[in-house]
Amino acid sequence: FDHIAIEDPTHGRVNYTDQAFAVAQNLTFVSTDTIVMRADSWTTLDPSGPGRNSVRIQSKNKYTTHVLVLNARHMPEGCATWPAFWTTLTDNWPANGEIDIIEGVNDVSPNQSALHTTSNCTMSATTMTQTGNLVSTDCNWEVNYNAGCGVQVDKSHSYGPDFNAAGGGWYAMERTSTYINIWFWSRNDPSVPAEVKQGSGAISPATWGAPYANYVNNACDFDSHFGPENIIINLTLCGDWAGNEYVYPSTCPQTCVDHVNSDPASFKDAYWDIASLRVYE
Repeated sequence: FDHIAIEDPTHGRVNYTDQAFAVAQNLTFVSTDTIVMRADSWTTLDPSGPGRNSVRIQSKNKYTTHVLVLNARHMPEGCATWPAFWTTLTDNWPANGEIDIIEGVNDVSPNQSALHTTSNCTMSATTMTQTGNLVSTDCNWEVNYNAGCGVQVDKSHSYGPDFNAAGGGWYAMERTSTYINIWFWSRNDPSVPAEVKQGSGAISPATWGAPYANYVNNACDFDSHFGPENIIINLTLCGDWAGNEYVYPSTCPQTCVDHVNSDPASFKDAYWDIASLRVYE
């Protein structure tokens, strides 16, 4: 993975840092079974200066058909937070598609996965064999303010403080040319497959039970809408979604940007704690 020190494409109140700075400031910490990525939680910001220091990492490799299994103990939480675990090719977005596995804002649960594509890609609940709830059917980024075709997890503890209180859990995504499946198991879910829990070298997703999201190619040619993609894990603050005045909760302090600028201690829980990320090709 590389640290990607770019200007946030979603216009968040963050400053994505390079690896050397992130390590020096303890925004990134790595050991044998842990990677922690966090936002700065100690600096009061100059309103006219850069945003709050944060981290965005991207895989060196690009993937097409594959399976991802993320074992996370903690995800960022708090007002203004917008964490994401996703795959795309940013250089040519959205021509190669985008698969959002974990994404949400301001601690609002449940988690909602989504696909974002060019035109002529839609989903229908009648053709999807899944446990989750399809909340938007058109994956085209130009429709509905780029909401994508979203599916909400049907299980508790899938996002934010609830996810963290349960000790985290596992998210898995299987991408083929005919379907894209996404599963979630909370830490103490008795149905988590042993091969997922143990991080086995060989896996059989067909034995995992129904996914909460089952995107199918009935009305979307996956081969033409999705190409090679990088894996991205990041944390932004405010921005186009979390900071939208109609989205930022009235129960959160101040405006989103003012909160980020003036209240660093409120971001002490704005961190990823990842035990492992396995890629199967």
